[in-house]
Amino acid sequence: MSAAIILTAVLGGGFLLIARRIFSKRKSVKLLCFPAGTMRGKTIIVTGANCGIGKATAAELLKLQARVIMACRDMQRAEEAAVEIKKTAGPDHGEVVLKHLDLASLKSVRNFCEEVIKEEPKIDVLINNAGIYQCPYTKTEEGFEMQLGVNHLGHFLLTHLLLDLLKSSAPSRIVVVSSKLYKYGQINFDDLNSTTNYNKAFCYSQSKLANLLFTGELARRLDGTGVTVNALTPGIVRTSLGRHIHIPLLARPLFKLASWLFFKSPLEGAQTPLYLACSPDVEGLTGKCFANCEEEVLQPKATDDQAAQRLWALSEDMVGLRK
Repeated sequence: MSAAIILTAVLGGGFLLIARRIFSKRKSVKLLCFPAGTMRGKTIIVTGANCGIGKATAAELLKLQARVIMACRDMQRAEEAAVEIKKTAGPDHGEVVLKHLDLASLKSVRNFCEEVIKEEPKIDVLINNAGIYQCPYTKTEEGFEMQLGVNHLGHFLLTHLLLDLLKSSAPSRIVVVSSKLYKYGQINFDDLNSTTNYNKAFCYSQSKLANLLFTGELARRLDGTGVTVNALTPGIVRTSLGRHIHIPLLARPLFKLASWLFFKSPLEGAQTPLYLACSPDVEGLTGKCFANCEEEVLQPKATDDQAAQRLWALSEDMVGLRK
């Protein structure tokens, strides 16, 4: 037992040292402060709004008196989150609407959009936040690799089906949550579904690169419509996104400690989505990517127009938009 304790202490110390070197350069995040009522009269869709960055974003938008549509797969968790954020938002908060949306099912995406179009006269902001991270190999309802299906294809179809409503609501905004891990991905056009070889880390990075290529191509297509689209990379945030990552039992307390010391809180992670959804500073700006509320320079592969157009056409075929 003593040897195990010593080994754990040594490994833990090394882990914390490495974590500190990796994350100590993170600047403290300055929380945004918008005037009360900034988003009064605005209707905003947030996917994956029952936890993590999505929940924190929805909570802050509610404080700004927005009408927030929480688009969630797990309705029980969505209801619990809605109760919590309404309590924290204070007496003069906006309105919360709960709607079911499973991005792993294109049928669910279509049903959600039909309901929104029928019930909502306008959509001012669409925040494509929901995501899945490094899960074991599974498939969506239509047979797509899960990370590609949820992180890219589900949001691709969702955005497309809501475009007419967004255009009629202009000026309106689309916000796409990507990740700095796009840097480690490539779009594998020969096997986009990873049927011959599945690497969960690569597939996540591929899906986040797809988010950025989608943002650039969509911005080009929406030019002159009054609808803007921008992406963001939130950084490393303390959320349940990494639930599929295996951490040895003895290392879990140390990892939890490191996450509290060095990772952003969900509220800190929500600052850039809030900035892109609310700030007048980005009015009319489109096709960009932001980190910590500042424009970010992307690697060339994330701004490759040919790859973006090719991915767009392939995505249209996969979700059934091209007959």
